[in-house]
Amino acid sequence: MKAIKVMGTVDEQGQIALDYPLNIDKKSRVELIVLIPEEEAVNQSKEALLEDFRQAWQEAMNGDTIPVEQLWEELENDR
Repeated sequence: MKAIKVMGTVDEQGQIALDYPLNIDKKSRVELIVLIPEEEAVNQSKEALLEDFRQAWQEAMNGDTIPVEQLWEELENDR
C-alpha cells in the first residue's frame, strides 16, 4: 500500500474536496484516514506562527540577519 499526504476541505454535506487532484490511476479504490485538528491546536499554531513572524520581522528590521550561505552550511552540517 502506498501513502500520499494531501490536504482538503470538508464541505457542509460532509464531502471532502482535495486541494489538488491525485496523480494516481483514476479508477483506484483508496482507504482514507482523516485527521481533523482540534480547534485549540489550530488557534495555538496560528498564534505561534504570528509570534515567530513578528520576531523574525523585528530581527530583520534591526539588521540582525544571517547570510543565506551560512544557513545552508548549518543545515548541511546538521545532516
